[in-house]
Amino acid sequence: MLEEAPLVQGGLTFNGITEKISGIVETRTPSLWWLLFGMALSLTLVLAGSIGWLFYDGTGVWGLNNPVGWGWAIVNFVFWVGIGHAGTLISAILFLLRQRWRTAINRFAEAMTIVAVICAGIFPAIHVGRIWIVYYMFPVPNQMDMWPNFRSPLLWDVFAVGTYFTVSFLFWYVGLVPDLATFRDRAKTKIKRMVFGVMSLGWFGGNKQWKHYELSYLMLAGLATPLVLSVHSVVSTDFATSMIPGWHTTIFPPYFVAGAIFSGFGMVLTLAIIARKVFSLQNLITVDHLEKMNKIILVTGSMVGYAYIMEFFIAWYSGNIFEVFAFINRGFGNYAWAYWIMFLCNVITPQLFWFKKFRRSIPIMFVLSIFVNIGMWFERFVITVTSLSRDFLPSSWDYYSPTTWDVLTFVGSFGLFFSLFLLFLRFLPLISMTEVKGVTPEADPHHYAHGNEHGGAK
Repeated sequence: MLEEAPLVQGGLTFNGITEKISGIVETRTPSLWWLLFGMALSLTLVLAGSIGWLFYDGTGVWGLNNPVGWGWAIVNFVFWVGIGHAGTLISAILFLLRQRWRTAINRFAEAMTIVAVICAGIFPAIHVGRIWIVYYMFPVPNQMDMWPNFRSPLLWDVFAVGTYFTVSFLFWYVGLVPDLATFRDRAKTKIKRMVFGVMSLGWFGGNKQWKHYELSYLMLAGLATPLVLSVHSVVSTDFATSMIPGWHTTIFPPYFVAGAIFSGFGMVLTLAIIARKVFSLQNLITVDHLEKMNKIILVTGSMVGYAYIMEFFIAWYSGNIFEVFAFINRGFGNYAWAYWIMFLCNVITPQLFWFKKFRRSIPIMFVLSIFVNIGMWFERFVITVTSLSRDFLPSSWDYYSPTTWDVLTFVGSFGLFFSLFLLFLRFLPLISMTEVKGVTPEADPHHYAHGNEHGGAK
């Protein structure tokens, strides 16, 4: 039987892992970081300006029209929520399944989740139009009978996404505590020692602390696991509970969950390849780690492709002329260009990962990971816009086109995403030192005894 490749390469010891990861934060801020952060912050200011103009002039600045009341705002919301799925899956589900390879990528995948959910949360708030009553979205006391519609799926989003963010944040922070204590002990200034001391919650690594830590981590993993499945299922009900042709289908919850994991892993792969190159982490984030992610992208991409085909079959089998027209219109109507971009990026290109040569090629996987996220954005666009632009009455049909403000708001959300993510990379460990050390040969209590039997290390 072939031996599995080591998860940590280059002969890194416990001390070597600590020095490598801590050094990224402790060294002087590189010029490249300042350049990238400046660009990301500029785009964040574009987002702030776009939202400010929206508040001043109203949703008429967007490309919304009579049938298409949901435009890029909801498309972007579903896109960012989907991006945030891979982090919790890597952290929680793979942890419960004892997949040791997750240790090199789980920390920044969790950070990506938190940042993506923050970006997602902006869009439901700003698309409501009357921003001065946005508090209706939240569970304010209802004794005055002022609640507009407690059964609205948009309200379910508040609970689902809010719970998901809270549990994901706690899971991420609990995992950080031992590493923050390492930073505290290595700090060379009083301010850093004090900040990391407060953040590490008095951690000193005693046996009792490890016992409570592992129990709390396990409990949070158990809480986060159903959220991976439930959050995007709830988001899909924004569409599925309506009577709009193309939306009213029970396939949406599993279809949305598979798509969210697909797009989330695409973004994790993109960020992992860049971080691996910039910070020289080839010994910690190996090609084997990346190949395993590519396999998951292949599986979930195939599931998404199956859902696309089944949608056409269900529409035909139902005998409902409105459903049949909705899907023929998607594939061959005014938005056919968007549909086939989606199909190419989400279904065709991931099939290249059947070949091991492509699964282990860094340039190919980087390009395909970007294609995945392009395709998943177009999927949300196709679902939202094509169904609304051609509803039951031909007299109300219209073609939706985004305005400059739609584009600037979307581009600006990437600025917010990368600004927060770059801050994370600069001030916190992007790889969990504690968990990576746990999968090294040195962590095996019989490691040195085994070495002595063969005349090895003493």
